[in-house]
Amino acid sequence: MIAFVSGRVAAAGPDGAVIDVHGVGLSVQCTPTTLAGLRVGEQAKVPTSLVVREDSLTLFGFADDDERGVFELLQTASGVGPRLALAMLAVHTPNALRRAMATEDLTALTQVPGIGKKGAQRIVLELKDRLGGPIGDGAADVRAPARAEPWREQVQMGLINLGWSAKDADAAVSAVAADLDGAETPPVAALLRSALKKLSK
Repeated sequence: MIAFVSGRVAAAGPDGAVIDVHGVGLSVQCTPTTLAGLRVGEQAKVPTSLVVREDSLTLFGFADDDERGVFELLQTASGVGPRLALAMLAVHTPNALRRAMATEDLTALTQVPGIGKKGAQRIVLELKDRLGGPIGDGAADVRAPARAEPWREQVQMGLINLGWSAKDADAAVSAVAADLDGAETPPVAALLRSALKKLSK
């Protein structure tokens, strides 16, 4: 198993990044949250999970070890492969998934493309006791809350890394900031998702 890759971020796109590890470009499939933390041209250390199939070797990258652990646990449920597990983490943070399992929140799970009500029921049945409850104080669903203003640069760079122009990224960040209008700033992952929704309209 490849536990992590460390090197220069050579490229980043909507679905993943290429990490230059001593001259070898490793393609890593990532969630938008993970990609938001990567900067092209800069060094990065990305926790990874290698999925081996008969016809492919696919490396999946994560923001932290917790996200990777949840990704691997999700796949122990019948019908959940790596792509669906990654989609679940693209929509929900690890703690949000733990909370959904613990409270049997089927509505939250069906927000993930590819999961219907029956599938959500099966996933909850199989994973409720394996994932455990939310980690931390439960005040936030992601790794670290964004501070008052630094989130703007993080979200903007995340959008640029995903292929949007600086102008479009700036406009999306401004639109998200306008929606906040003095309200408590959500975590960066939630802000990035909001910005992506603005751009997709």
